Amino acid sequence: MFNALHPTAAGKQFKISYEFFPPKTAEMEKQLWESVKRLEALDPHFVSVTYGAGGSTRERTHAIVARIARETRMNPAAHLTCVSSSAAEIDEILHGYWEAGVRHIVALRGDPPTGVGAKFEPNPKGYASSCELVRGIRRLHDFEISVSTYPEGHPESSSVEQDLDALQVKIDAGATRAITQFFFDNDIYFRFLDKARARGVKIPIVPGIMPIRNFRQVASFAQKAGASVPRWVAERFEGLDDDPETRALVAATTAVEQVMGLARAGVDEFHFYTNNRADMVFAICHLLGVRPVREKAPA
Repeated sequence: MFNALHPTAAGKQFKISYEFFPPKTAEMEKQLWESVKRLEALDPHFVSVTYGAGGSTRERTHAIVARIARETRMNPAAHLTCVSSSAAEIDEILHGYWEAGVRHIVALRGDPPTGVGAKFEPNPKGYASSCELVRGIRRLHDFEISVSTYPEGHPESSSVEQDLDALQVKIDAGATRAITQFFFDNDIYFRFLDKARARGVKIPIVPGIMPIRNFRQVASFAQKAGASVPRWVAERFEGLDDDPETRALVAATTAVEQVMGLARAGVDEFHFYTNNRADMVFAICHLLGVRPVREKAPA
């Protein structure tokens, strides 16, 4: 049987999850489903599908989540945000997911329709925060609920301590797992984890890992999201803008070093931001000892 826990050669077990996003073109759609099928072989703990800024991909997100639930053995997790929708509309979406067999929601406040940096304005009849959304989800159905957290602080937070306060409120409302914003310096994650545990936070705080396929793009996104890019990471990608083959090797090496460093320090769960591509993530999992699990033939 498939099992979401994978033993390594050293006997360690890992929970792996992946994040996909709704594609915009037919070519991107093909790439997405090729990646889904390849990564399904690794039997992830769950796979999540993102929600565009302002809820702009609601229907596509729902269609992908429903198809994963219907056509694969994976457990899909649907992203859901507070943006633009009334509480009644969100509740209707949640009922639809439950009826489709989806049992996991990634609950987020969400970015406003104009994107990162604009001011969030809640719908007067909607959920005003991720905490309210979590509470609303918990009221309707017994979903597993993951939420986001930010080891370097949310861009709108005044400090990491304020973000930990926000995380605790979401836990009190019913969150069962936290997934971090991506980071590249493992010490940042461990400092945040230590502070959370010192406060009594017991739910899993899963590191979000983003392989760097396009350094300029990731660096730009990191700046907007409040994540730092260490100088040594930037130096690795210098001069590789026109050398995609070498850039891919450097990206894979950097991601592997980060993940193996976390694993050696005792981390046993990882969430990969796949960019709808399977190759690097599959390779990283292979090095962790996460291999395709097959049902044994009858004796």
